[in-house]
Amino acid sequence: MTHINKLKIFNDPIYGFITIPNELIYDLIQHPYFQRLRRISQMGLSYLVYPGANHTRFHHALGCMHLMKKAIDTLRFKDVAISEEEENALLIAILLHDIGHGPFSHAMEKSIVEDVHHEAISLLFMNQLNEEFDGKLSLAIQVFKGEYHRKFMLQLISSQLDMDRMDYLKRDSFYTGVAEGNVNSERLIQMMNVENDVLVIEEKGIYSVEKFLLSRRLMYWQAYLHKTSLVAELILMKVLKRAKELTLKGINLPCSEPLLFFMQNKITLEDFDAEKLDLFSQLDDFDIISALKAWQRQDDFILSTLSKMIINRDLLKIKISAEKISIEESQAMKEEFAQDHHISLLEAGYFIFRGKIKNQAYSKAAEPIRILKKDKTIEDVVEASDQLNLKSLSKLVTKYYICFPKQLI
Repeated sequence: MTHINKLKIFNDPIYGFITIPNELIYDLIQHPYFQRLRRISQMGLSYLVYPGANHTRFHHALGCMHLMKKAIDTLRFKDVAISEEEENALLIAILLHDIGHGPFSHAMEKSIVEDVHHEAISLLFMNQLNEEFDGKLSLAIQVFKGEYHRKFMLQLISSQLDMDRMDYLKRDSFYTGVAEGNVNSERLIQMMNVENDVLVIEEKGIYSVEKFLLSRRLMYWQAYLHKTSLVAELILMKVLKRAKELTLKGINLPCSEPLLFFMQNKITLEDFDAEKLDLFSQLDDFDIISALKAWQRQDDFILSTLSKMIINRDLLKIKISAEKISIEESQAMKEEFAQDHHISLLEAGYFIFRGKIKNQAYSKAAEPIRILKKDKTIEDVVEASDQLNLKSLSKLVTKYYICFPKQLI
């Protein structure tokens, strides 16, 4: 039997060479569950706005693992004891943190799979992999669930300054070309330390934290909540909702078997057994795009019109404002559109709808980003900062939107 060299290197456009640290991680990356992430875009339909934003969750997961390795090395250098087993658990937990994302993530969570959060599915995948790998992921799962006694380890995976955010801000900024999101993850990691079992940033790193939070806020407005990305994702949710509605009425729609299964059945978290998880693992962006291409030619006016909108990037108009949008305004539009197209008011709701978006770069309600001062006291970054803008960054900003067809302008 030929021996496979499993200590491979990936060439990443952001960090340069990323090394696979050991054979177990190589085997996890090779697993079909993980390879599927190559077919799931990191930023959903944002490529309709930023043509370069075609990077995948596979890229992102490897980047997070690379940053985690750097964080572990930094903490060890500062005499924080991290055993080889704990290191492996951290690397595996961050590598697999997004493995439960479905195609076009958030659109799926709100339409096809009934309110099942991707983190819950990630955990199901981890448990399944743990069985296949004879329990070698047990500690990683414990850390991921926040059940491990060393609290700072969960903070490296999931907090307001974790490896996940550090990678996606830098990566998404790179691929979209939105320079404002480019964070200095190297510097932030160098400033990390652990005090009383919690993650802290040394005082001299405070400006890097401020820049990180500001970048996060700007990336939300410019990229993640960009009005065109937003309307495209909302249309996709409506398409999937309509397709599910028609399927449950017994109408046969052309699509892949895994997608058909999730449209025919109401699947909640309790329903996810090994068989359903396997079906879910066969779903990716290609299932959705090829379905949209086929659905353009369906008889149903709603399904075909909305599918064409995404395929041809001829989207609904979206108006965003700081003020709430009145029901009367949307109702009048619905009535006019329903009349023009001989559809019901309920059906017109697929084309004219309201909602709200929120942006909060830093949450005071969540666990704080802690600054370790020179006198060894620890302060929340908002209190430690001399910048007034951090107080405004922790304010929740809500904006309201209405979507409607172009002919109603």
